[in-house]
Amino acid sequence: MTAYHLPAAVLFDMDGTLLDTEHLWLQAEIATMAQVGGQWSADDQMHCLGGPLERVVEYMVGKAAAGATPELVQEVLLTRIVDLLRTSPVSWRPGARELLHEAVVLGLPVALVTASWRQLIHAVHDRIVAELGYEPFTVIVGGDDVTFSKPHPEPYLTAADALGFETLDCLALEDSPTGVRSALDAGCRVIGIAHITPIDPAEGLTLVPTLQGQTVAGLWRRWAA
Repeated sequence: MTAYHLPAAVLFDMDGTLLDTEHLWLQAEIATMAQVGGQWSADDQMHCLGGPLERVVEYMVGKAAAGATPELVQEVLLTRIVDLLRTSPVSWRPGARELLHEAVVLGLPVALVTASWRQLIHAVHDRIVAELGYEPFTVIVGGDDVTFSKPHPEPYLTAADALGFETLDCLALEDSPTGVRSALDAGCRVIGIAHITPIDPAEGLTLVPTLQGQTVAGLWRRWAA
């Protein structure tokens, strides 16, 4: 067990927690549905929030015109979101960049645990490193690195195992019910920062309105309290 005042590692979700990308996903989803003969709304995005990509594609196929295959929808969606991620400015969620930097300065291992596929992670990772001036992530677990993506606990179990720690000693940060469920079922100590959709209270979960002004030690103490 780690010292009381700090976790052994900090595990960040990407979309909606670390980075503000949900508006880019909405643009890509609307454009994809228009191309495959369907419509998309913010309500549809909320339904799919947190991924995994396979579930999003399946849902989109159900709303698309007859003849739209999962392969076609996935190809169009990935092409559009990768282009947006590569060309849009890196947009951090409030307080996320500062908290990430603090964890690195403290010498804590940091994992990026996301339902996004590696193709999407690569679209932003190099830009994050260039902006920060260093590699912040000890481990990266993408949606296509695991057999079962979020809300299954495998992504967080995989990250903790790669770091060499018990999940109970890790602090996980999530913005969606899907991600929260994944981290809780893995046994992490979870901080929920609701973004687009509300997160219901749950045992083992601490809710905060924002990461702005938060510290690693402060979040760890809030969970313990």
